[in-house]
Amino acid sequence: MSKPKVFEKPLGAKDYLPDAVAKLRNIEFRVLACMERWGYNQIITPTLEYYDTVGVASSTEDKKLFKLLDRKGKTLVLRSELTAPIARVASSLLKEQEFPLRLSYHSNVFRSIEEEAGRDSEFYQTGVELIGDATSEADAEVVALAIASLQAAGVEKFKIALGHVGFLNGLFQETLDGRTDAQLSLKEHLLGRDYVGYREAIKTLSLAPDVERELNGVLRLRGGDEICEQARMVSQHPIAQDAIRHLCEVWDVLKAYGVSEHVVIDLTMIGDFSYYTGMTFEGYAAELGFPVCSGGRYDNLLSQFGRPAPATGFALKTNRILEVTGKEQVEQPARVLIAYDAEHREEALKQAKQMRSDEIKNVSIVITQLVTKEQSNDLDRAGYRVIKLITE
Repeated sequence: MSKPKVFEKPLGAKDYLPDAVAKLRNIEFRVLACMERWGYNQIITPTLEYYDTVGVASSTEDKKLFKLLDRKGKTLVLRSELTAPIARVASSLLKEQEFPLRLSYHSNVFRSIEEEAGRDSEFYQTGVELIGDATSEADAEVVALAIASLQAAGVEKFKIALGHVGFLNGLFQETLDGRTDAQLSLKEHLLGRDYVGYREAIKTLSLAPDVERELNGVLRLRGGDEICEQARMVSQHPIAQDAIRHLCEVWDVLKAYGVSEHVVIDLTMIGDFSYYTGMTFEGYAAELGFPVCSGGRYDNLLSQFGRPAPATGFALKTNRILEVTGKEQVEQPARVLIAYDAEHREEALKQAKQMRSDEIKNVSIVITQLVTKEQSNDLDRAGYRVIKLITE
């Protein structure tokens, strides 16, 4: 294997230059402030976790985890998402605090990727977890907060697609009872939004025409609250009926929040079906073809850490949002350049200290020493107010 070039970065790694960092931090601060107003307190967890605990419990496929060994030979992972680490904290350091817990976060996460163009192996997530509340009110709260967070981040045009894993579970148990492989195959196609593959897979199952029509009809279950009634007629299985009831309750609460215009019900969307247990959702910006946020209910995760509790939450993909809002200009601080020579050094440093005090905010100050008078002619730098303290 050839040695990396001096300026070469690992696959999926990215440099953020000052202008992009300013915009990324602006998104982060506005979103975290929004989450705080909704009663969520920020938490920070380690970059490294044990594979046998958080790594195994994570929603990330094992092959996508970055693994390494500590000095004792234990396998560690770079965190691939924040939900599992927060579940660990909620079950240990916060075990004495009563539910519900409302926690927020912003961190970089890491996932090993295939050699595909445009995919990041390190990216940023800003999100929340609402732990200890199993109601439709809690699910609606995190969806409404996701909408408020996208707006705070500066995303103007977006839609939230709302689904429920229970609907498909019930429908498939009703129509494909005992055919586990067929159920998994159809779910994989839906998870990948491969609707052509989904239809083709149904054709290979040798089903009765009415059952085949029923399964194909799922692809049309996308829209507003009218989908609730349509879905009730598709499957009579108790799991599917409970899922639709819960999803319609969430919709009613979102209407009360006044945000249902941003939401569509999409019963083909199931999220990571091995991880989520109920409602799932994804947010799509008009300018991008992939999600800028995702979330849902995961009621089984905390039991893996010894404190069983229902939970729901979401994460914004902050660097993807930067692609949508990156053209916006972030307000820059006033820029001052103080130029001095040896005779005026003390005066220049005192003036800079005073300008950096709390009395003068939002000011960026650069101090430079002039070696020659000729250099004073080069101080017309774009965006700077120049203060010269030199001997003429």
